[in-house]
Amino acid sequence: MRILVVDDERTLVKGIKFNLENEGYQVECAYDGAAAVELARESKLDMIILDLMMPEVDGLEACMRIREFSNVPIIMLTAKSEDADKLMGFECGADDYLTKPFNILELKARVRALLRRAAGVQRSRNSILTAGDLSLNTEERVAIRDGLTIDLTAKEYDLIELLMRNPRRVYSRENLMNVVWGYSYTGDYRTVDVHIRRLREKLERNPAEPEHICTKWGVGYYFKE
Repeated sequence: MRILVVDDERTLVKGIKFNLENEGYQVECAYDGAAAVELARESKLDMIILDLMMPEVDGLEACMRIREFSNVPIIMLTAKSEDADKLMGFECGADDYLTKPFNILELKARVRALLRRAAGVQRSRNSILTAGDLSLNTEERVAIRDGLTIDLTAKEYDLIELLMRNPRRVYSRENLMNVVWGYSYTGDYRTVDVHIRRLREKLERNPAEPEHICTKWGVGYYFKE
């Protein structure tokens, strides 16, 4: 597994690189957002750990640029704890975030969980989930509507696959965070709302009146066939 670590704090990058290499990962390093975008474009990466606050091209801008051509899982590092900053990271396409200062053991746990979810369980080739005009190719991890392929981020895909495999089952935000994000989470469950909204914008004909990705008010979300 190849991981790109991006932060303008070179000492922090060195420490993360050392710890991840001890876990058996191959680690590449960059120290600004522009370099991160180029490495993501040129290299075959399995994950990016990306700092939010960097000079010139910051982590949010770098994340948006990377999302134009890649769905590689991205963990955002941020020195800010405000919910708005975390939600903005998810809006730009990040799959997870970690607030500085953090315990390196927690970072490694997040890395393992996200890589595990991105890889998914072994599936038969060309396995297709279908509901009306919407299909999910579980081999390629993409959605298909009206014959058009719709690329999803790692977390968007994990979320819609879970819902489609369990139609009519209502999941609370806490359930979805624990199942899809892969670890016990305490914090702002609006993260789930952001991902649901992005899925509706990508997959529903009318996001304001979704046919498939539905809300059970006061409870959570479910998929309607």
